[in-house]
Amino acid sequence: MCGIVGAVAERNIANILLEGLKRLEYRGYDSAGLTVIRDGELHRERQVGKVQALVDAVAINPEFFDGHIGIAHTRWATHGEPAQRNAHPHVSGKIAVVHNGIVENYAELKEELIAKGYEFTSQTDTEVVAHLINDLYKDTPDLLEAVRAVIPLLHGAFALGIVHVDSPEELITVRLGSPLVIGVGIGENFIASDQLALLPVTNRFMYLEEGDIAKLTRNSITIYADGVEVSRKIHEIDAKQHNADKGEFKHYMLKEIYEQPDAVARTIEMAIDNGVTSKLREDFLQRHETQLAGIRNIQVIACGTSYHAGMVAKYWFENLTRLPCSVEVASEFRYRNPVVVDNSLVICISQSGETADTLSALRDTQKQTPVGLVSLALCNVPTSSLVRETDIFLPTLAGPEIGVASTKAFTTQLAALMLLVLKIGVTQSRIDNERLTTLLGELQKLPGQLFASLHLDAAIKTMSESFEDKKSCLFLGRGLQFPIALEGALKLKEISYIHAEGYAAGELKHGPLALVDKDMPIVVLAPKDSMFDKLKANMQEVHARHGELFIFASESSKMVAEDRMHVVYVPDVCETLAPIVYSVPVQLLSYHVAVMRGTDVDQPRNLAKSVTVE
Repeated sequence: MCGIVGAVAERNIANILLEGLKRLEYRGYDSAGLTVIRDGELHRERQVGKVQALVDAVAINPEFFDGHIGIAHTRWATHGEPAQRNAHPHVSGKIAVVHNGIVENYAELKEELIAKGYEFTSQTDTEVVAHLINDLYKDTPDLLEAVRAVIPLLHGAFALGIVHVDSPEELITVRLGSPLVIGVGIGENFIASDQLALLPVTNRFMYLEEGDIAKLTRNSITIYADGVEVSRKIHEIDAKQHNADKGEFKHYMLKEIYEQPDAVARTIEMAIDNGVTSKLREDFLQRHETQLAGIRNIQVIACGTSYHAGMVAKYWFENLTRLPCSVEVASEFRYRNPVVVDNSLVICISQSGETADTLSALRDTQKQTPVGLVSLALCNVPTSSLVRETDIFLPTLAGPEIGVASTKAFTTQLAALMLLVLKIGVTQSRIDNERLTTLLGELQKLPGQLFASLHLDAAIKTMSESFEDKKSCLFLGRGLQFPIALEGALKLKEISYIHAEGYAAGELKHGPLALVDKDMPIVVLAPKDSMFDKLKANMQEVHARHGELFIFASESSKMVAEDRMHVVYVPDVCETLAPIVYSVPVQLLSYHVAVMRGTDVDQPRNLAKSVTVE
């Protein structure tokens, strides 16, 4: 959500800034801008819409942006509509600022600044920051000190990049509640919201911690915490593993759907040696066994797709280990004064590890200090805030996911959660060897079953033609498939803009059945499991009311297509792991419907990949 790029270098940095913004497009945005210092002046360009519009505008007068220090930004509107005047960077005097996050007390600060004679040209909270720094700089003609003095005045969450014409060799950055990394070069240094933005120019990164303020020059990086200079470790990453392009695929989302067999295989291999189905690897979470042995309750906190993964995990934990498990949306959990009981494992699930509500919920939980509290981050980004602030890190090895609608991050979350369930079950002797061996064997079959499910693509594309002109849709599932129904509905609404709802099929008679008519498609997840017969009765309730059913059924179900009842056969899979395999058909359905409707599949309107504001 929003993206920052900044650079101070010996070479022209305009193209570096623009390329960085392009690589941050996946985060979601509505406008883009950059400012470069050249010949003692700030040169700024801002455009509404795609980064390409900014690239084209800069190309009209490229000499204005031929500078060695600058900042750039993609904005996702919070305060003020998407408009050029609201786009970043914001300028006050000789100072330019880019900002991710929200300044909660900006209205009061704005009134004070107006009283001092400052004029505002935007509706944003960020312009307040620019004017405040400018105001304090008059009495403290040192950019770093002026920024330090401003930070305590700001309430909320923010990452900042700041430059000043009078300090043409200094780039100041602040991290408090929003992600920010420093890219380390030779004779040049960079900042960005995500290391992905900087991979063309460096693979060495420092990860700022909460409250850090840093000053970057071409040849130095100085970081302060609570006014004291500190050091932050430099991490080198394999740029090849983190680079992502669409390759032969039309969209990132489709590419990422097709990457799921390999991504899930990598995740499973964390805990299972290939061909060994009798036990978990000894080194899997080995150093955390003492902590896991004392767990008596599971609390999952997550948002969106990650919340649906947690819902599946609830079934698994309670069925396989008999440990009670609660799953809550982070934005609700953090505000209802929840009770976290002693000896709880708090699992925070986030693809990015920077989800603002999930991070805040974690911090609030840690303040309660219940006895035996253990926190675990299930995350795809090992350098994220969530990972750094929890006791245990369980990675999902999905690789970079660019499409806003999560696909491989979701299925790898499910795979990792199953591994965690098994680890706790074994550690606490809650899962016997026979069941463990069975599930380990089924896990090793998963990549092949996911690959087989991709062969349904053509049939699902044909099915999707029936959705092109629809306004609403229902997804139905029972038991372990209920969370997948929720996830399928979320995917469809995210990228096709069709209103969709997921329901437990047993709830049909309690309200949703009133919506069923010939124009309402009903998607049903129907593996031949312990709930299959009851689900068939629910389908008959829909069919009898002239609803049109689109059924994903296991091959062994022997369901037969008939009038207003379409069937696509999904490879047979064990009931416990079926949610992972059945995720693929609903992803493909949503994808093809979105393509037919002509929406922006990878960057759907109003949405962001990493939700770093409340």
